[in-house]
Amino acid sequence: MPNQQKNQSKQPPSPPWHLLEPWQTTAWLKVDPEKGLNHQEAKERLETYGPNAIKEQSRRGPVRMFFGQFADFMIIVLIMACIVSGLIGDLTDTIAISVIVVLNAIIGFIQEYRAEKAVDALKRLSSPTAQVLREGKTQTIAAKELVPGDLAMLEAGNIVPADLKLLDVARLKVEEAALTGESLPVEKSGALIRELDSPLGDRLNMAYKGTVATYGRGVGIVIATGMDTELGKIAELLRQGKETKTPLQQRLASFGMRLALLVLAVCAIIFAVGLLRGEEPMLMLLTAISLAVAAIPEALPAVATVTLAIGARKMVIKNALIRRLPAVETLGSVTFICSDKTGTLTQNRMHAEAFYVEGRLREGIADDFPAPLLRALALNNDARRNHEGQLLGDPTETALYEAAESVGYVGADLVKATPRLDEIPFDSERKLMTTLHQENGELVAYTKGAPENVLSRCISLWTSDGPQPLPKEKILAAAEQMAADGLRVLALAYRQFPERPSTLSADSVEDELCFLGLAGLMDPPRPEAKDAVALCKTAGITPVMITGDHPATARAIAIRLGIVDDGCKVLTGSELAQMSLAEFEKQVEDVRVYARVAPEQKIEIVKALQDRGEFVAMTGDGVNDAPALRAANIGIAMGKIGTDVAREASHMVLLDDNFATIVKAVREGRRIFDNIRKFIKYTMTSNSAEIWTLFLAPFLGLPIPLLPIHILWINLVTDGLPGLALAVEQEERGIMQRPPRPPQESIFAQGMWQHILWIGLLMGGVSLFSQGWAYYTGSAHWQSMVFTVLTLSQMGHVLAIRSERESLFSQGLFSNKLLLGAVLLTFGLQMAVLYVPVLQPIFKTEALSRDELLFCLALSSIVFIMVEIEKWMRRRGWIYRNGQQSQ
Repeated sequence: MPNQQKNQSKQPPSPPWHLLEPWQTTAWLKVDPEKGLNHQEAKERLETYGPNAIKEQSRRGPVRMFFGQFADFMIIVLIMACIVSGLIGDLTDTIAISVIVVLNAIIGFIQEYRAEKAVDALKRLSSPTAQVLREGKTQTIAAKELVPGDLAMLEAGNIVPADLKLLDVARLKVEEAALTGESLPVEKSGALIRELDSPLGDRLNMAYKGTVATYGRGVGIVIATGMDTELGKIAELLRQGKETKTPLQQRLASFGMRLALLVLAVCAIIFAVGLLRGEEPMLMLLTAISLAVAAIPEALPAVATVTLAIGARKMVIKNALIRRLPAVETLGSVTFICSDKTGTLTQNRMHAEAFYVEGRLREGIADDFPAPLLRALALNNDARRNHEGQLLGDPTETALYEAAESVGYVGADLVKATPRLDEIPFDSERKLMTTLHQENGELVAYTKGAPENVLSRCISLWTSDGPQPLPKEKILAAAEQMAADGLRVLALAYRQFPERPSTLSADSVEDELCFLGLAGLMDPPRPEAKDAVALCKTAGITPVMITGDHPATARAIAIRLGIVDDGCKVLTGSELAQMSLAEFEKQVEDVRVYARVAPEQKIEIVKALQDRGEFVAMTGDGVNDAPALRAANIGIAMGKIGTDVAREASHMVLLDDNFATIVKAVREGRRIFDNIRKFIKYTMTSNSAEIWTLFLAPFLGLPIPLLPIHILWINLVTDGLPGLALAVEQEERGIMQRPPRPPQESIFAQGMWQHILWIGLLMGGVSLFSQGWAYYTGSAHWQSMVFTVLTLSQMGHVLAIRSERESLFSQGLFSNKLLLGAVLLTFGLQMAVLYVPVLQPIFKTEALSRDELLFCLALSSIVFIMVEIEKWMRRRGWIYRNGQQSQ
C-alpha cells in the first residue's frame, strides 16, 4: 500500500495537454520525438509512476464481508429471537430463524461480492499490449509497462492503451462512444485546441485510454497512465461511490426498529399485569417471551427475498436481468429515468433520414432520385459487405451505402461496371472526399463532404433538364434547417471529364462541380422507444435524456420521442459547470435534455434529483455511464451493446437493450411492492390479534387464553406458507395508471395501519368472545376454541387481503392456487392438533364437539366478511380517500 500511495502522488504535473504544441509536450515530458525513451529511463519512470493499470478498490475480505451482513438491525432482532426461542426449548423455531438469518447473509454476501467486479471490468477494458518507439525502434510491450513520455503507435483496431497527446495522424478515427457518448467515430488531428474547458469529445488532438481506433493510424505521446487517465478517473468515481439503500431496505429497517420497540413494551406490560393478577411467574415469563418471538415476523426477510426472486425470474423472461434483488422493488418507486441517448434511446447506427433533392426536402430515399446522386452515394464510399452479409465501414458511409442499396444501387455491383480509378481521400481541412471512376468511356468524379465546402466548388445544379444556375443561399439554408433538426448533413456533387486530368489533385478535380443534393443522417430513435416514453409518463415517471452528443441532435431525438416539445431548453455540460449547486437544484426537476455532459456531471444530475426527493433510475451502456449507474437508486445497463463496466456497476441489465423493457420492469416492481405490503399487512394484523388477545383477557376477567406452545404454533403455520403464497399474487388492476409511490411515504400508509389496528382488534375480539362464551358456559374446551378461532380467522384474513380493493369473488378463489393450497393445508394441520390423539398432549388441546367446531368456524368467518366490507367501502371512496389515486 505505501508503494501505491507513492505511485499515485508522483504522477507528472498535468498541464492542459490539448492546448500545447507537439514540441511543448515532448519538452515537458523530456523525450526525444525521433527516438522515444531509452530503456533505462522507461524503467525508472515505471518505478516512479507505477504500472499503467486500474488499481483495485480497497475491499473487505470475504470473511468480513460475510459477517458484515449480520449488522442490519432487523437481522440482529431475528438473532435475538432465535436465542430466546432456543432458551424456551422450541427447536423448530430456533432452526427456522437460524436458516432465515443465514440465508439472508449469504444473499447479501453474493450481492456485495458481485458488486466488487465493477472495477475489474474497467481493468479488462485496458489494452494488453502496446506498440511504442523506444531507442529509435518500434517495440511491442505490455500495456501496463507504458509510462508518461512513451511514444505509442496506433492503428485501426487498436485499443488506445493510455491517454495520448497525438503528434502525428493519418486519417485516424477513434470510437469514443463508451467514454463520451458520441455515436460516430471522431476524426483526430494534430491541430491545436484553443478552448481550455473544451469537452473530451472536442479534443481532437487527444486519444484516451479504453477507446478504440477504427480507421487510419497515428502516433501519440503518453501523457497519463493508470488511475490518472480519464478511464482511471471514472474508476476512482466508482471506488468513491456508495450505493444508496432501496426503498424496500429503508422501509423494512424502519419497520423492524419500530416493531422491536413495540413488542418489548407490550411483552413487558403483559408480564407485569400477569404478576399483579397472581399468575405463576415462570408461566408469564414464557408467555411474554413466546409472544415476543411470535410478534417478530421472522418470515418477512424470507418472504421479501422470495417475492423479489420470483419477480426477478419473471423479469428474465421479459429480457431484464436483475443483478441485485431489491432493484425489482425500487423500480416501482422510480420517479425519474435518466437515460443515455446513444444505443439506449437510439439504435446506435447512422441512417439516412432525409435528402434535399431538386429544390425540396424529402424524407427517406426513393428510386426517383437523380441517378447521379444515387450512384454517388454508392460509389463515393468505402463501405462493403463481408461474406456473411454484414455491412462494414465508417458509420456515415455505411448509412449512405445502405440507402443507395435500398433502391437498387448496390455499390459492390456498380463498382464492377464503373471501377474506381483513383481517389482523393478525406482530410479535416478540405472536409471532402472524391473518388474517380471509369464510366461509359468517360472519367467521372464523385465528391461528398461538408455542404459549405462542396458548394464553394460547385458552378451548377443538376436537374433532369440539364445543368441550371446554382442557388447557393437556398441550399445552405436547407442545410442549416436539416442541421437544426439534429441531422448530420453531407453534400454530394459530381463532374465529368472527357479525358483524365494531367495532374490529379484536389484543386484540379474538386472544381467546377455540379451539385446533386444533400443527405441528412441521424442515429434514429428505437421504434419502440416512443411508446415506452409515453408509458413512462402515464405511470407518473419523468424521462430525461443525458448525452455527450451535440445539443441540436439531442433536442431532435428528444422531440421525436416525445420527451419534450418544440422549443425546449437543452442544458449543456458547459452551462451546468457554471451553475452553483443551489442554482442547479432549483431547475433540475424541469430539465428534460442534457447535452455535451461529462461523466462527473451525470452523477451531479442524479444526486441533484435525489436531493430533491426523487428516486432516480439511470440507463446507459458506456464506461462514462458507470459511476452514474452506481450512484442512481437503480442503474440499468444495456446487455447487448453495453460495456462490462456498465453491466457490473448496474443493478439491472436489459438483455434486449430495449428501453420499453424498463416499463415492464416498473410494472413488475410495483406488483412486488404491493405483495410485500400485503404480507406485512397480513402478518402484522395476525400478530396484533395475538397481542390483543393476550393483553385484553386479564382486563375482561379471563384466564391466560393461550399457552406458549399455542402462540408458537400459530406463528409457525400462519406466517409461513400463506405468507409466501402472497408473493405470487397477480398485479392490481390499473397498476400503471397510478403515480409512483412517494419514496418518503411510510410502508403503513394508504390505510394500512388503520387496517392492522382495527382488524387485529376485531380478530382478537372474536377470539376472546369464543373464550368468554365457552369459559362462562362451563366448557372444558375454551382454550382449544380460542386457539382455533385465532388460527382460522387469520386464514379468512389472508384470503380477503389478496387485493386492497377488489373482492375475492371477482378475483376468483382459484386465481392463486398456491395460496388456496396453503390455507387448506393450514386448516388441515389445525384439525390435526385438535383431533389426532398423539398430538393433543404436545399441543395441550382437546377435541371439539361438532357444535363447538361450527361455532369456531362461524366466528372466524366474521373477519373475512368485515375485510370484504372494508374493500367495498374503499372502492366507493368512503374510507382511505387520501390513497384513492395510488390504489
